[in-house]
Amino acid sequence: MTEYGPVTIWVTIFVIGIATYGLRLSFIHLFGRIDDVPPKLERTLRYVPAAVLAALVVPQLVSIESTVQATLLDARLIAGVVASAVAWRTENVLATIAAGMGMLWLARFVLL
Repeated sequence: MTEYGPVTIWVTIFVIGIATYGLRLSFIHLFGRIDDVPPKLERTLRYVPAAVLAALVVPQLVSIESTVQATLLDARLIAGVVASAVAWRTENVLATIAAGMGMLWLARFVLL
């Protein structure tokens, strides 16, 4: 339970929502006025999707276990490595998902 009252919490949510909306609107407004995105910024923005995906996926793959063997034999990590290899080799999203899920099920229910 928190020490703050419901009004404080709702005001905080409202202020954060307005700030988020304002930040997003500023980029839309900025890029609406600029004819071209600078090449340096465009090169940098190419890596944003991969960085966000890595930030979302990697913490789910790495477990904090007491031994290295338990960490390396985790079904999620094995499936993630297989899915990464398939993604790198085929560049096909459907094949990556199928290979990763197939390996996860195989590792969970058959191998480990």
